[in-house]
Amino acid sequence: MGKDTVTISNLTMAYQKENVLEDINMTIPNNCKMAIIGPNGAGKSTLLKGILELYPTITGEVSFFDKPYQEVYKRIAYVPQEGEVQWNFPTTVEDVVLMGRYVYSGFLSRYSKEDKKAAKDALEKVKMLEFRNRQISELSGGQRQRVFLARAIAQDADLYFLDEPLKGVDINTEHLIMDILNDFQSKGRTIVAVHHDLSTVRDNFDYVAIMNKTLRHYGPTEKAFTKEAINAVYQSKVGDIYGY
Repeated sequence: MGKDTVTISNLTMAYQKENVLEDINMTIPNNCKMAIIGPNGAGKSTLLKGILELYPTITGEVSFFDKPYQEVYKRIAYVPQEGEVQWNFPTTVEDVVLMGRYVYSGFLSRYSKEDKKAAKDALEKVKMLEFRNRQISELSGGQRQRVFLARAIAQDADLYFLDEPLKGVDINTEHLIMDILNDFQSKGRTIVAVHHDLSTVRDNFDYVAIMNKTLRHYGPTEKAFTKEAINAVYQSKVGDIYGY
């Protein structure tokens, strides 16, 4: 595996003919935990979707492990925001986690013993095994985040994209999620997360990208997460509180 897991070149995206992201150029190093931060409407979630070809782009190229997405998609897992999921869909917790195995078995194939064991192990890791037969509509917000993280764990990817994984969860779930992300990193994997809480950036992430319609600053947290950079992007003195 090379030095950089993801390379983004000249990425521009638009919505209804208005640019929402412009000229994103960035590399994401192998085996880092990167936070993507910025004010509301900065384009953080849009960037993830553009990288993963979930939204169309106007210009730009993205490579993963020096290859296009379609050649390596099995190695890439995505955890969406809770609000993007149809939680009233009639399915169980276990079925959702097994979706992480689709990249290996296909949508129409039966799940193997290996698939079912991977789902069971993932649910145990997020402490949700006792809910395996529960309908997802019955879960709390924190439980839903755990289930979607379990789906990503079951996929056994090398690169994880998470959109606001800590938003609206209780402190126990936050600690559990970060323990799992730290475990991913200890095994050589790369994590990219849209993140909103500036107070935990330094503790939880070793790399940071600060955005507002374009990439304003990025790099190792101790160098890029400065009070000057944060104040400029957020147009407030919030950086005086959280930045270096």
